[in-house]
Amino acid sequence: MIGFILKRLLAIIPTLLIVATLVFIMVRLVPGGPFDVERKVPEEVLKALNEKYRLDDPVLVQYKDWLFDLVTKGDLGPTFRYPNRTVNEIIALSLPVSMTLGFFAMIFALAVGVPLGVIGAVRQNTWKDTLAMAAAMLGVSVPRFVLAPILVLIFSLNLYWLPVARWETWRHMILPIICSGLSTAAYIARLTRGGMLEVIHSDFIRTARAKGLSERQVIVKHALKGGLLPVVSYLGPGFSAMLVGSLVVEKIFNIPGMGRYFVEAATNRDYNLVMGVMLVYGFLLMFFNTVVDIAYALIDPRVELK
Repeated sequence: MIGFILKRLLAIIPTLLIVATLVFIMVRLVPGGPFDVERKVPEEVLKALNEKYRLDDPVLVQYKDWLFDLVTKGDLGPTFRYPNRTVNEIIALSLPVSMTLGFFAMIFALAVGVPLGVIGAVRQNTWKDTLAMAAAMLGVSVPRFVLAPILVLIFSLNLYWLPVARWETWRHMILPIICSGLSTAAYIARLTRGGMLEVIHSDFIRTARAKGLSERQVIVKHALKGGLLPVVSYLGPGFSAMLVGSLVVEKIFNIPGMGRYFVEAATNRDYNLVMGVMLVYGFLLMFFNTVVDIAYALIDPRVELK
């Protein structure tokens, strides 16, 4: 297993290099520049800014200097729209916020999705199954940018139970967590139901019932472990997708996470910040996929890590 982990971690380095190169090329192909504003900047000021941030160098020289600073110093460079701040500082401040939102949203998704899936599988073709899968289908179908205003309208503007926005106390976290985790909960419910249906009709479940175990023991101790394998496989990319997808939630609820900064950086053509956030997202995706592969092997002894 140690060899597998080292191999996967080492594979992250060339993959991130490819991601960095592609993102660098794409952001440079976008029309305009980081200092294009509605009011035209004087030519001498624009020249001084380009010289300060080395944007007047050839593109290959810019890429070489940026990559050298990243490899030797871990420096992602300065931001163009936030004076006297670096990309490293913004990521250090915003990444914990995004990770906190993603962690609690995933906990919420598992707490809602797994029970719904189990109910749907155990009560297959009953009204409970129909209701659970209808709720899951609704959760998958409603996008976050539609769900967020609905939650704000109901719980903030009408009932006055929760704050509209910000990220300060636990009350500020409830709506963003629900908005971010609901679609994932719906997807987990469908995966759990499908995995459970495969397991509960297998021979070892029939053997467990024949031994006189209660239905609760059969489901919790035997069927659930195998039924959750599809969910475990989904957790890595699902958590990464939740972090990336949270940019909509962070923007709507005014949360100072990486997603909000990424949207603003893309709008302002802040090259260094876009590249820094994309590298972090890429690393998290590959890291969580590795963690999920290890967890999958621990849960299912038939899986061998190579």
